[in-house]
Amino acid sequence: VHQSSSSSSSSFSGCCRVPKQISPLHSDPTTFLQQISSGSSVFYQPNAEMSPPSERLQTKPVITCLKTFLISYSLIFWFTGVILLAVGVWGKVNLVFELLLNLDKGTNAPYVLIGTGAIIIIFGLFGCFATCRGSPWMLKLYAMFLTLVFLAELVAGISGFIFRHEIKTVLQGAYREAEGSYEGKDNEDLDRIQRTLQCCGENNYTSWANTGYFKREGIPKSCCNVTVGVNCTSAELKDLKSAESVVYRQGCFALMTTTMEANLGIIAGISFGIAFFQRFIQISQS
Repeated sequence: VHQSSSSSSSSFSGCCRVPKQISPLHSDPTTFLQQISSGSSVFYQPNAEMSPPSERLQTKPVITCLKTFLISYSLIFWFTGVILLAVGVWGKVNLVFELLLNLDKGTNAPYVLIGTGAIIIIFGLFGCFATCRGSPWMLKLYAMFLTLVFLAELVAGISGFIFRHEIKTVLQGAYREAEGSYEGKDNEDLDRIQRTLQCCGENNYTSWANTGYFKREGIPKSCCNVTVGVNCTSAELKDLKSAESVVYRQGCFALMTTTMEANLGIIAGISFGIAFFQRFIQISQS
């Protein structure tokens, strides 16, 4: 009788035993990204076993915080794209780069910055959409793109620093070519550079003596020094000794080189800064 009572008691307790409750994360760990984006949480259940610390952190406040962080980073990433786009446009309208862009051996750096900035802006918005949507493949694609952008910006900054002397040589050849083919109205960029930088010729105003334009018209009127308050006459522009007192004496190439190096320094600094800032955020996120 005693054994029968024990057996029935054991059977009764087995039937009434509360089943073990399993956290949703135990069944499918891949739902974590979807939980972050949707704002869902895993609540502690009294009858369930104590979950590991990493899973106890997956509560609604933590998930909401992570989601906010991802959206904030995407917006910052979008803003860096706007900066690169603005720097590219500035390089496009800059006089020094404009001269290079109009020649066959010109640099494409402004166009590269404009294209990179536009792509970053698009993917920055894509990152916000992917976070709000909670699509795992979108988030993975966004992470891969962030890595590629970091490498591209790093390579661009290093290339600009390493090849700055080569760019200087190309610039000198471009200016010399433009000066040799100068015909007045057909070379407005060269006139704008001489007026804006207040310079004349490659090395100085005497550099024009070796051109075909000087033999016909003399030194271009864009070399006239407006600060002295004297109008340049055709006779003065055709005579080097007379032109010395009415034209700019400093050569344009030295000023252009200084301006170019300063501009490339700004572009390289911005590229390095943005690249490492984005990488720092990625490491902090992981």
